[in-house]
Amino acid sequence: MDQKYMAGGAADGENKGEGKGAGDGAGRRRFLAIATGAATAAGLGAVGGCADGDGGSGPGAGAKSESAAPDGKPPAGGTHGFDVKAENARPGHADWTVTKAGPARAIEGFADKVSVLPGESFGLHVSTTAPRFTVSAYRMGWYGGARARLVWRSEALPGARQPEHTVDAGTRMVRTRWTRSATVETKDWPQGCYLLRLDAQGGEGQRFVPLTVRSAGTAGRTVVVNAVATWQAYNRWGGYGSYDGPSGGFASRSLAVSFDRPYEYDDGAGLFLVYEAPLIALAERLGIPLAYTTTTDVAREKRLLEGAAAVLSLGHDEYWSPEQRERFTAARDAGTNIAVLGANCCYRRIRLEASDLGPDRTLVCYKSSYEQDPGFKRGHPATVDFRSAPGADPESSLLGVIYDGYPVDAPYVVTNPGHWLFEGTGATAGDRFEHLVGVEYDKVNTGFPTPRPIEILAHSPVVCEGRPSHQDTAYYTVPSGAGVFATGTMRWVEALDATGDGRSGRNHGLDARSGALTTRVTENLLRVFAAGPAGRTHPAQDNVKAVYGSS
Repeated sequence: MDQKYMAGGAADGENKGEGKGAGDGAGRRRFLAIATGAATAAGLGAVGGCADGDGGSGPGAGAKSESAAPDGKPPAGGTHGFDVKAENARPGHADWTVTKAGPARAIEGFADKVSVLPGESFGLHVSTTAPRFTVSAYRMGWYGGARARLVWRSEALPGARQPEHTVDAGTRMVRTRWTRSATVETKDWPQGCYLLRLDAQGGEGQRFVPLTVRSAGTAGRTVVVNAVATWQAYNRWGGYGSYDGPSGGFASRSLAVSFDRPYEYDDGAGLFLVYEAPLIALAERLGIPLAYTTTTDVAREKRLLEGAAAVLSLGHDEYWSPEQRERFTAARDAGTNIAVLGANCCYRRIRLEASDLGPDRTLVCYKSSYEQDPGFKRGHPATVDFRSAPGADPESSLLGVIYDGYPVDAPYVVTNPGHWLFEGTGATAGDRFEHLVGVEYDKVNTGFPTPRPIEILAHSPVVCEGRPSHQDTAYYTVPSGAGVFATGTMRWVEALDATGDGRSGRNHGLDARSGALTTRVTENLLRVFAAGPAGRTHPAQDNVKAVYGSS
């Protein structure tokens, strides 16, 4: 491997923990816990989810509906011709949040599929100390600011405490072997991102279970891709995740993690509330044609993205399979626009394997221990960082930017205010937006493969663990006509909900100025990207030399 791919200080694997202990384990877990912990209480964003694979069989009655269409109108469902405007014109239900979480194990659960097509069924596996519980399915969107609509609610279902989890000795993967508590039919559920709320009888507790009702086709639409692999990598339910185990050290991390368990963060919502929900609300408010899927669906279905107008990678989309990357790259090369609305995207190479409940429900990522991976020994690609040997393929060849470090908290500095993406923002050269760069960031670094022409829109000075560097927001175009945009900061989607002066500390101190800037830029982006290959109407004008002083 070319040595330049290993250069870059905080960009290498060690500074994400493979050699720094708490840097990758407790440190990265802590920043996510802080970020997601306040989201539900603040009522921010929608919740969407996913789960893939064939459902396993097991006991449990089918869950009957008490209110399949709470507003009395015919459902806006189906796999084709979904009308986002009509769906969001329906009455919303602002009471979707968890307000009575209760004790840690009062109620929790998971779906045995990451996603389903409209009309398909899935199994719910629920453990509760209450004798009965209900399930409420909320479709997350805009809905006049309510952010959710109640699509379905079950009758009271029998509750039971499920067996304790086990930990695999070889991979430290947490396993549950919970029986199916209910089979849920999704008849008349419109495609979109859902949060199922579990309510224990008597108010003993509430928890979320995410699910995506995915689109069968994406032609002509902007595709929302829920980053479920990254949610699961950061999930420490049962004491283990891809960063650490109970000891807090990197060496005790799971080498494989399973979707067959609840999510720990945000009362079971995973990472969706902070890193995805605000963007989905904005996109649905705009009324552009949308399709919905997950990272595991993209990996599995080779032709899923064919004809899509644009594909959206949301706020934290770190863990990718080679198949997912191939699909995104092929889409770009066929004229589909790509928007990367976070940072640290496409960083870890993973492999998806089956669990007891179905295919693609085990995420394998050995990282620096890839030589121990039985799959690698059988000839599969190493589950190590994309930029690392063996088979180095830095993410910048797709994204335009490359991950450069963690942690930072810095102002976002506009350097190209005349760019079409800044239209209507009122931004001028040198404008600063406090705290908008963080907690991870990307930059343009031509020492790595970098598509050209590429434009840098914002070039923000940062200091990462004592090392001076820059964060970049960038846009490039390719011969197919596709445009690719990358924010270069993980806080972009979170900032969409920022209000006030930032002094409360909510949203990492982001204020209304940051909220207004990111909202308008994202609106400009989504409208242009939804119209077709952006490079044909908005070709990139390379400015790397002007910004960095070299080509």
